[in-house]
Amino acid sequence: MPSSTNTMPAVGAQRTGLAHKTKIRLFQLAVVVLMFGSWEGLGRAGVVDPFYFSMPSSIVARIWEWFTAGDIYTHLAITLAETILSFGIGTLLGISLGLWLGLSRLAAEVLDPFIKVFNAIPRILLAPIFVMWFGLGLTSKVALGATMVLFITFFNTYQGVREVNPVILANARLLKASRISLLRHVYVPSATSWILSSLRASVGMAVMGAIVAEYLGSSAGLGHLIAQAEGVFDATGVFSGIVVLSAFVIALDRSVDALEGKLLVWRPKVDPETSA
Repeated sequence: MPSSTNTMPAVGAQRTGLAHKTKIRLFQLAVVVLMFGSWEGLGRAGVVDPFYFSMPSSIVARIWEWFTAGDIYTHLAITLAETILSFGIGTLLGISLGLWLGLSRLAAEVLDPFIKVFNAIPRILLAPIFVMWFGLGLTSKVALGATMVLFITFFNTYQGVREVNPVILANARLLKASRISLLRHVYVPSATSWILSSLRASVGMAVMGAIVAEYLGSSAGLGHLIAQAEGVFDATGVFSGIVVLSAFVIALDRSVDALEGKLLVWRPKVDPETSA
């Protein structure tokens, strides 16, 4: 039976970690209060023109008005649907392409210059082309978001396949493993950590693609909401849309964090005190 003295270091470490997190949260809260308090004060004093920069109190009131009226939920649902579809399609295509080129050296060498050329094109510039091709509906938004996600997932998958441990691969081939077995038990597990590590960036790219496409032309969505406010020089509406969008992205990021934590349980946790 373990003695109580063995649990004391663990309890001490937990308390130290909790104290560190509390200290960080207090500093973050102080930064937020200082920033928005200064903004509000300068706006009310007339130093900052509220017509161009609005004020935090006006932004909070506008966001409250949106949520109490209920219209914002439709915009959030549409942007979320576009993000999920973009993320799913882009991830599926990126993984498939990465596995194919990672396993086929000939195909990788043939397509390498074309991939580099296409990757060099800023994805934002594809938004007007997709709008011309697919119109202002859901398809153009998903196409842009999926294109932005595709390359992140592709390069991570390709790198993961290329970095398979040669000893493990040689042993599997020595045991007469088929190509399907190698794919299932060697290549895919090797690439999994690379793919999962790119989830957060992929979600961010999916959101960016949806918002940019909505901003350029749509009838609903957070990007459309911001574009409408900009069209009538409504700074409060623009900043309110940005705040709602930021909260939306943070919520998605936390969801990805939770998913990544469940799928990468083997990854060692970094102590913030020792990593500083």
